[in-house]
Amino acid sequence: MVKFSSKNIDDWSELANRELENKIRDGKQKLIWESEEGIQLKTLYTKDDLEGLEHLDTMPGFPPFVRGPKATMYSGRPWTIRQYAGFSTAKESNAFYKKALKAGQKGLSIAFDLATHRGYDSDHPRVIGDVGKAGVAIDSVEDMKVLFNEIPLEKMSVSMTMNGAVLPILASYIVAAEEQGVSMELLSGTIQNDILKEFLVRNTYIYPPESSMRIISDIIEFTSKKMPKFNSISISGYHMQEAGANQVQELAFTIADGLEYVKAAISNGLKVDDFAPRLSFFFAIGMNFFMEVSKLRAARYLWAKKMKEMFKPQNLKSLMLRTHCQTSGVSLTEKDAYNNIVRTTVEAMAAVMGGTQSLHTNSFDEAVALPTEMSSRIARNTQLILQNETSITKTVDPLAGSYYVESLTNSLIVHAEKIVDDILKLGGMTKAIEIGYPNKLIEESAIRKQAKIDSEDEIIVGVNKFINENEKDFDILEIDNTEVRKEQIDSISKIKVNRNNKRCEMALKSLTKAARDKNGNLLELSITAAKERATIGEISYALEKVFDRYQEKLNITRGVYTKGFGDHIQIDDIKESISQFVQEVGRKPKMLVAKLGQDGHDRGAKVIASSFSDLGFDVKITKLFLTPMELLKESEKIKPDIVGISSHAAAHMTLVRDFMKLSKINKKNFLVICGGVIPKKDINKLKDLGVAEIFGPGTNIINACYKILNLIKYGKKSNI
Repeated sequence: MVKFSSKNIDDWSELANRELENKIRDGKQKLIWESEEGIQLKTLYTKDDLEGLEHLDTMPGFPPFVRGPKATMYSGRPWTIRQYAGFSTAKESNAFYKKALKAGQKGLSIAFDLATHRGYDSDHPRVIGDVGKAGVAIDSVEDMKVLFNEIPLEKMSVSMTMNGAVLPILASYIVAAEEQGVSMELLSGTIQNDILKEFLVRNTYIYPPESSMRIISDIIEFTSKKMPKFNSISISGYHMQEAGANQVQELAFTIADGLEYVKAAISNGLKVDDFAPRLSFFFAIGMNFFMEVSKLRAARYLWAKKMKEMFKPQNLKSLMLRTHCQTSGVSLTEKDAYNNIVRTTVEAMAAVMGGTQSLHTNSFDEAVALPTEMSSRIARNTQLILQNETSITKTVDPLAGSYYVESLTNSLIVHAEKIVDDILKLGGMTKAIEIGYPNKLIEESAIRKQAKIDSEDEIIVGVNKFINENEKDFDILEIDNTEVRKEQIDSISKIKVNRNNKRCEMALKSLTKAARDKNGNLLELSITAAKERATIGEISYALEKVFDRYQEKLNITRGVYTKGFGDHIQIDDIKESISQFVQEVGRKPKMLVAKLGQDGHDRGAKVIASSFSDLGFDVKITKLFLTPMELLKESEKIKPDIVGISSHAAAHMTLVRDFMKLSKINKKNFLVICGGVIPKKDINKLKDLGVAEIFGPGTNIINACYKILNLIKYGKKSNI
């Protein structure tokens, strides 16, 4: 057996360092570089990098929980496989859930359609294109009963991603369970109930921030007293990373959101230990493997530290950060989509190595449409394989002690805590959002990332390098939105005919009065209204009468895209082409960027508006949630050279079609392009409607800019 002395090791270390120095001198290697999070990273880490790190002397299951919230972690019980899904109607979703549970899924995670998220019933004129498109349509207790038919809710943990219409959805779930014989005390699971992140990125809000915070406080109060097994809130960073936040920003803003919710609950009269042990978190897991592993470890440390400093809980569980994770949606590509199976596997392993409590793995086709049964099975089996074939569940925190991981964990703690402290100095997350501080950082991060991809400083396999020239199409799930909406409207009509309308109206008036008088628990009153068969839209509107409906105006961030683009020759070339247009026409090319329907995912629209503005276009961006008629009026007012419609939630075939028809009726001949998540099968359909060009996921903005400039200069306007 060979013996290795410390002298040998020191000699080899010196040789390794010398070899590294030679490569650095030759320009083949960097010794230190800065990540997009602003963290200084090194090519080589040694034991010296662990000197003085505070978080090292910890054990799993004990504060500050860096190594995991439970002492045995997965060796005692693996993480919960909780696939996020919802398909058009409650009946179809129920059938899918039962198949998934039979195939090994351990918990349910419900995806609602955008009409439901925004508190509209399916018969509302603003949601014609959204019903059943990006999740399941729920209008009442009756829909909720169908959704969970023959699923034992006393045994099944149910997670519901709902924030805007959180009161009527949670109330309807509680009533549906009770009418199926399961009391609320037995219900386990989580309601997301995280409205602050909606104002930051996802935008499925209904009411203004202050009123929304009251709703959250009432839900925390009610559930802490009457639903001991139920998590009252899932504080979500996931959508922040999806919108472009780097991992430090996602971590910091999520922790800051959580602290804000704790403050709100305490100000509502609750003691921290009455509710904090039931708080849960939700993080995105992207392709930066070690950064994601370290992020989850840092999150547990930072939460325990801030909770202890600020609120001094007596129950150690109040310091414990428990989290669900989901593999990244934004890392999925439309081009060469089967690569997404590998991406999801890598991300799932990062979540597990970081110590998540439950996990959703995205399907490979979700960059294009809702997943099919086949793609969902692959995504679910990814987790089953990790649990059953890899042995990674046998050891707690297997990357503990890694020079790199421990150093990175510390760096994330330090960088994120600085942002958290800055937010606390501003007065907390609500105040920070009101002045636009976190929004600005996320938007700038998203634009910088896009610039890196477009200039190939960041490689996406199959998108900007290693292109598959023989790519084949694959089957995707199609939803008949018209048929779904008809079924939902019929169901609503039957409910209103069969209920006691007088008692329903009284319950809704009581809810409005409580909102106005700031008296009474809004969840408790929503449960009463749901029992009387008030619909999701009616309960939401009862509160809207007092709180109003919030509307955010989108901004254009300037100066970030061109600065972050590595190849300035390309930038100079496109700017020169635009300058020639200005000389010929006497003004800049004018673009109007818009979103239609209830889709609040605005990352794509903002990135396009900001980058095109940087390159020399005169860009205007509309507010969110427009109807086709409202977009027509906005277009008539601005008179753009081109109208760009961004689609993310599969409503384009309804809403773009309606916009084109209205344009024809009103004899307005706009040049129209579409971008975003648009399946290949829909491209020719949209072009037949008169759409000039389609730009799918992964589009290079510089190339798109040339195409659009040529369309404006030489292309014919849509002859509709």
